[in-house]
Amino acid sequence: MRLNKLHAIRDFFEGLFKGKHPDEPWLDYYSEEDRSIKFTNKRIYDYLKDSVGVDTDFVAINYFNSRIRYYEFFDRIDKTSKALLHYGVKQGDIVTICMPNTPEAVIMFYAINKIGAVSDMIHPLSAPEQVRTYLEQSKSKVMMLVDFDYDKYKDVIKESSLKKVIIVSVADSMPMSTAVLYQVFKGLGIKKPKYNQNDLYQTYSDFVNQGSMYNKNINNTTKCKDVAIILHSGGSTGTPKGIEITNYSFNAFMQQASIVVYNVRPKDRIVSILPIFHGFGLGACVHCPLCLKVETILVPEFDGKRFPRMMKMYKPNVLVGVPTLWEAMLSNKNFDNVDLSNLKYVVSGGDYLSIQMEERMNTFLRTHGANISMTKGYGMTESVAATAYTFDGANVPGSVGIPIVGNTFCICKPDTTEELPFGEEGEICVTGPTLMKGYLNNKEETNKMLIKHKDGKVYLHSGDLGYISADGILFFTQRLKRMIVSSGFNVYPAAIEKTINKHEAVEKVCVIGVPHPYKMHVPKAFIVLKEGYKQSPKLLSEIKELCKKDLAAYSIPKLFEFRDNLPKTLYGKVDFKSLEKEETKKEEK
Repeated sequence: MRLNKLHAIRDFFEGLFKGKHPDEPWLDYYSEEDRSIKFTNKRIYDYLKDSVGVDTDFVAINYFNSRIRYYEFFDRIDKTSKALLHYGVKQGDIVTICMPNTPEAVIMFYAINKIGAVSDMIHPLSAPEQVRTYLEQSKSKVMMLVDFDYDKYKDVIKESSLKKVIIVSVADSMPMSTAVLYQVFKGLGIKKPKYNQNDLYQTYSDFVNQGSMYNKNINNTTKCKDVAIILHSGGSTGTPKGIEITNYSFNAFMQQASIVVYNVRPKDRIVSILPIFHGFGLGACVHCPLCLKVETILVPEFDGKRFPRMMKMYKPNVLVGVPTLWEAMLSNKNFDNVDLSNLKYVVSGGDYLSIQMEERMNTFLRTHGANISMTKGYGMTESVAATAYTFDGANVPGSVGIPIVGNTFCICKPDTTEELPFGEEGEICVTGPTLMKGYLNNKEETNKMLIKHKDGKVYLHSGDLGYISADGILFFTQRLKRMIVSSGFNVYPAAIEKTINKHEAVEKVCVIGVPHPYKMHVPKAFIVLKEGYKQSPKLLSEIKELCKKDLAAYSIPKLFEFRDNLPKTLYGKVDFKSLEKEETKKEEK
């Protein structure tokens, strides 16, 4: 029995189910079948293979209208896995993937898992120093790298432990005509990297061809609770951390998702815009749809002009995105005549969705033929992706849903494990099957995030404030930790401030998030200079260069303001909230 059937029955027998789970009232929204879910002990690749079954003659991946059917998809995974083994990658080794959404990156991800290695997923816009840190942490020997990042990372690669770097172009899997157009129009802004194929650098096609030289059987003895993926986050401090996700956690998220999107059918279509280097994109937009036999339309880079044409061409049934995407849709006049009646689900995550934006999007969907309302998820990379979700009777405006089956939420007094009653605001904490194993090589930070409560279970402390209503619906209110969400990416003011403070002229700096019409928020830096230094274009340029070296592109402040001093709290700390209030007043004028 799925949710729609359950609700029909519950409407008929009003009150029959309500109140049966007073401590976890969200369970009343699920059927007995859903509540008794058993999470798989399979590895990620094996779970995908078994989910698809023997019928593999239909589309797995669609890339610029070039379609890869499941039998071809699995064949390419097999060849790539043998190539990895040929080059000495062993069970438990870490392989780095620094790619946008392309078929090669997805195939590599599953090939790594098939041989029992670990995928380290890196954002292609990461700063060189960030990548240096990631590679030092992982001790990775093999890396898949998008070609336009070669010049940016070549010096870091030279000093790393990498023995093989596989270069991939975004255009490699495009149809020839599309690839030519891409190189003409996009390639103008992307210098073709000049690298020599040698013992270190190799093209993806040449790399895969080497797989034919490996004739042994693939013997993978890893377990479901072994680490399979490393994702990246700043945690609560902004310092780069590798998040260890197990086979069990990643597959559990897929099983949970299949319950809440119960109306998805094999051969439906999803537009996969969210990037694979985030848990939300990799889990919700790649692994889940592929396991559900959904045609996965990979989008390596969001293009607002092309997006309406894509929606017309593919008529997707599922669209998953962040508030930045919805703002782009609402402001795009090319959507005026686009029919969206094929959509079954429009899912928002990655950042808080305001009631106003939700209402505007629901109106937009209805006026474009989609007889649905938006749904929302709430979660963290430390729990793969969503741990709560809105649907049917639990889709209350302003809420972030109910705990997904298998998860338990509680609200605690901040910085404690003291649980608060329903309706009272505190820190959102969650336990369930999708929690990370921990931070890579960082037990101290792990222990700050994963804490055992008096019920004996380990909870993830989110750093977010919220409350749970008496009927089990979760509401997010604000963040405890200083963090800016820009275009769905987490930006940590502390990390930016640390970088700017490296400049010899800087006395103090404070970074806050300010509203942006498209990105929702962007970082702004307020800087106080040391005595004897004056503001100048040259000084500002030097500070910006420091940021480019140390910070991901989306973390670099878009605005800089020099001041004689910064406001302080009663305890002598920089009062960033006072600066936020100043910026809010400017916006209101």
